[in-house]
Amino acid sequence: MNEHPATEATTVIPVEQSSGEDEAREVGVGPWEGPWPEGDHYDPELLANGDRRNVVDQYRYWRREAIVADLDTVRHEFHVAVENWSHDFNIGSVVRTANAFGCAAVHIVGKRRWNRRGAMVTDRYQHVHHHPDTESLVAWAADHDLVLVGVDNLPGAVPLETHPLPRNAVLVFGQEGPGLSEEVREVCAAVLSIAQFGSTRSINAGAAAAVAMHAWVRAHVFDQRVTDRATTPRS
Repeated sequence: MNEHPATEATTVIPVEQSSGEDEAREVGVGPWEGPWPEGDHYDPELLANGDRRNVVDQYRYWRREAIVADLDTVRHEFHVAVENWSHDFNIGSVVRTANAFGCAAVHIVGKRRWNRRGAMVTDRYQHVHHHPDTESLVAWAADHDLVLVGVDNLPGAVPLETHPLPRNAVLVFGQEGPGLSEEVREVCAAVLSIAQFGSTRSINAGAAAAVAMHAWVRAHVFDQRVTDRATTPRS
């Protein structure tokens, strides 16, 4: 499919300055210059008016449905699940990161409503499913031959850095503060910890999800195997 070089953008969004005032910067690309390209994946409205969406250049001017269909051909096997019992604001960040790493799907466990602000509209291109409780997630994973792997810095957790991640993993994350619920811990095949070396006791779910997803990508996309060196996080 044809690609078109980015043209100058004409719209702006605010960027916070050190002085606290807003400065405008240009984003996206403007209307297509010259004869329009052929192909059903192109969106006539975007070609005419420009594309300001948060998408990589490869998908500029593409219809949303076409982007999703193309991503479906290259998504990885791993899934991500996040507990959502009190509208955790980290979920949007997790969804955005899942999109970036080619996650098969994100699963919200608990409340259906979640804070989409941090997703930066990437949820439009990422499969997101809802499970009302842990039991339904467990049943779904079993039906799809997937293994639940919790990620939380808990006593007895196995270091992520030394534990091989299964290819068919569902990486499960708890909420900010309480972390993985006891119910989820009991159904996970393993609970993994992320080594830390500073003074803080924890990192938020969005950051933990990024670390774990990248570990899966390193193992199963780049074939980088873990070593047997044990690293003990500070407690």
